[in-house]
Amino acid sequence: MSNEAPKTGWRRYWPRLLFAIPLIVVMSVPFYNRVEPALLGIPFFYWFQLGFVLVGAAIVGLVYALERGGEPKA
Repeated sequence: MSNEAPKTGWRRYWPRLLFAIPLIVVMSVPFYNRVEPALLGIPFFYWFQLGFVLVGAAIVGLVYALERGGEPKA
């Protein structure tokens, strides 16, 4: 059992701010709205979005791990 007091305020929820990364990147279409460089014949626009789906999933996993870090495992 930990002697630390539970975190309160923004420090408890700071990992959730990481969710803003994929949101901001995917919403900024003018920065990746182009055809080149193509990857296996797939335009950049499409493979960038698909790649960021994987990055977003990794961020969700990271936030989950950070949020659950202090809880005892059942």
